[in-house]
Amino acid sequence: MKISLNWLKDYVALTASNDEISRAITFLGFEVEGIANTGAPKLDNVVVGEILTREKIPNLKKEISLCTVDVGPAGGVKTIVCGAHNCDPGRRVPVALPGAVLPGDFKITQSKKYGHESQGMLCGPDEIGLPAGHGLLILEGSPALGTPINEVLPAGDTVFDIEITPNRPDALSHLGIARELAAWFKLPLTYPKQKFTGALADGVTPRPDLLKAVRVESPEDCPLYTAHIISGVKIGPSPAWLQARLSAVGLRPINNVVDVGNYVMLETGQPLHAFDARKLGGAEIVVRRAVIGEKLTTLDGKERVLTPQMLVIADAAKPVVIAGIMGGENSGVSADTTDLVLECAYFKRQSVRATSKRLGLASDSSYRYERGVDVHSSLEAAHRAIDLIIATAGGHVTGPVYRVGSDVPWQREIVVTHDYITDKLGFNIPAEEMRAAFEALEFTINREEPTEHPRRGPAWTLGIPSWRDDLDRPIDLVEEVLRLYGTEKIPAAVVSSPGLVTDDDPIVLFNRRVTDYLVGHDFHECVNYTLRPAKEIATWVSATAAQELALANPFVEDQSHLRPTLIGGLLDALKLNQSRGVAVTRLCETGRVFMERHGQNVECAAVAFLLAEPIGVRTWLKTEPSSTEDFYTAKHHVAALAAAAGIDFARQPLTPAAGNGHPAFGWQEGHSAAAGNIDHGWTARFGLLNLAMLKSLGLEGKVYAGIFVILPEKITGENTRRRYADFSLQPAALRDLALVVDAATSSAEVQKTLEKLARAATGTAFALESVSPFDVYTGPGVPEGKKSLAYSLVFRAPDRTLTDDEVNAVFQKVQDEIASTTSWQIRK
Repeated sequence: MKISLNWLKDYVALTASNDEISRAITFLGFEVEGIANTGAPKLDNVVVGEILTREKIPNLKKEISLCTVDVGPAGGVKTIVCGAHNCDPGRRVPVALPGAVLPGDFKITQSKKYGHESQGMLCGPDEIGLPAGHGLLILEGSPALGTPINEVLPAGDTVFDIEITPNRPDALSHLGIARELAAWFKLPLTYPKQKFTGALADGVTPRPDLLKAVRVESPEDCPLYTAHIISGVKIGPSPAWLQARLSAVGLRPINNVVDVGNYVMLETGQPLHAFDARKLGGAEIVVRRAVIGEKLTTLDGKERVLTPQMLVIADAAKPVVIAGIMGGENSGVSADTTDLVLECAYFKRQSVRATSKRLGLASDSSYRYERGVDVHSSLEAAHRAIDLIIATAGGHVTGPVYRVGSDVPWQREIVVTHDYITDKLGFNIPAEEMRAAFEALEFTINREEPTEHPRRGPAWTLGIPSWRDDLDRPIDLVEEVLRLYGTEKIPAAVVSSPGLVTDDDPIVLFNRRVTDYLVGHDFHECVNYTLRPAKEIATWVSATAAQELALANPFVEDQSHLRPTLIGGLLDALKLNQSRGVAVTRLCETGRVFMERHGQNVECAAVAFLLAEPIGVRTWLKTEPSSTEDFYTAKHHVAALAAAAGIDFARQPLTPAAGNGHPAFGWQEGHSAAAGNIDHGWTARFGLLNLAMLKSLGLEGKVYAGIFVILPEKITGENTRRRYADFSLQPAALRDLALVVDAATSSAEVQKTLEKLARAATGTAFALESVSPFDVYTGPGVPEGKKSLAYSLVFRAPDRTLTDDEVNAVFQKVQDEIASTTSWQIRK
């Protein structure tokens, strides 16, 4: 928001420098984004001169004149070459004499131009730091010759560009900032004097023909609406002081009535709107919701399609204003307007914000309504506007005066003690300074009572002014005291805090472990919103479950449901990369999902990944990859993710992702599997994603995926810190072992048994490094209902090369244990 220093001085007598004011605004809690100075800078050797003669210099392609100029006591008559079109005799203009330095470090010297001696320069407005004009700057009022130009030109202004925090709508006005600066510099604040107090003058004849009724059909959106009729106005340009005020803060002056509305809004923070009374159909104002199909062309010339959620100001036939945002192009005042209806209203911020967002339309008015307008000061703003309209456009207030609704009487008290403030600050501020801070901020001290320790300060019951709706707790007053005391005065001290030795939350640890694993396997981590569109949700859960996941009042259509899976967001990321020609094949994400458990939705921790075929990769030599992603790749990664949560995935039975009456929900039937059940605390799915679904999403190639979901309280994975362990530089000894087992026996179960037996057999002599499967066989030589599983056992010692004898002894012991403790047969 732009704040004019000259304007501020109407309310508080500021004598501080611009830097001091900027510093004060910053320490008061606002951010100064920039400072701009208007008007001419300090100019030495630039004086008032009068053109005596003008003679055109011949034989030139463009018109150049030789002028004689009288600068009076500053140097008498000078000869100056000038190229301006309006250097006519008798005009008084700024004259830069030799030695002057104009903006842009342009130095004036006496020199020869076009064959003539030029003893200075006649100046246009842009050459002395004013807004550009055409030709020379003609000085009005015949100022004395030789007068320094800075004494003739209007005083410049300083404009502060301030970022106001959302909780301080009271500061979105010059009065609001003046109130803050008056408190900081300990200066009195002067409010504008008001002549109109709401009472009509004696003998005024009511004009119901101009406005006969005001109705508010949506009081929940408009708790207060007032309308005053001003008759006999004359539309014209605003006075110079008013135009200067608006121009300084970046608003273009339009006419006296419109400018007054803008002025009062920037002064008090209360938006206003002036109607041409004759343009109100039926002489009525109706505050209502828009009707389906209604349209309104706003002041910016664009036609807006309205919806029933939008609040409008209408006459008897049509909407004329989008409430709190912008008026219609045919409802405002024009050059022939003589009678006004001045609107001053309070619109709920939720209604204005929703309409502004839906229409993509914002204004200075909506900016203030969205953050909050002080309804208890609305009438004072209307009366202020009436005074200024009568002063600048004439006319008089006539009846009837309409007021629909009312503001609830404001009363907010906060009790705070000196000890409380001191305790929260950590250092002492004298009670007298605290009291002075409250009074400077216009807090009413309703009661002051001694406490149990009177030497340490009293307890105050403070009445909070209506414009400070952000204050409602004692802790808020601690900040107010500190703002005025000055944060730079906080004494230096050593900050001590007890250290808490504890682990991170189990969900954080789980997310960290699985992210480390996936990123270590070349997956790119993604982050998506927890809210997803309804169409996507229907792909992954039943209609009943989707209904349970729907938000009651979503902000946007594509974020209407809580997500039951992470796969949808990852597919969006994959599609984006494919559409941009990025050959990404591995994506992963951790986050929250919501699943039905025992009849209610529960929040779960989840991790998911995608394995996609490389699409669009061009190479000069095409070769078949040594390995491709498949169902078992996805299973392997899901098992690792489950292990990070303390789940032994190898011991869990697998079922098809679809079957027994359960739909596949995004997974390809016959190529995907499921494990676990969320009713028991966790669940997982993995395999090939549905090809038809991928095609409908515009994705190319096959995509394998996996997701592991667990209740937070079920996470039990180890949280041991990884440490370095020595590794052996000695060669390994390899042994292969084939076992005939039941067809239903899982390879993982056999592998774990072999690891256990082999480690027991080696003891401390040397180490079993790994047991890994490398073959499965069914067919001739293997009984019906059986299968052959072959494993490679790797042994290694840290300090020597193992001999065949010692390895064979251990290997034989493993075979003996298998024969005696299991039903498996060793295949020779």
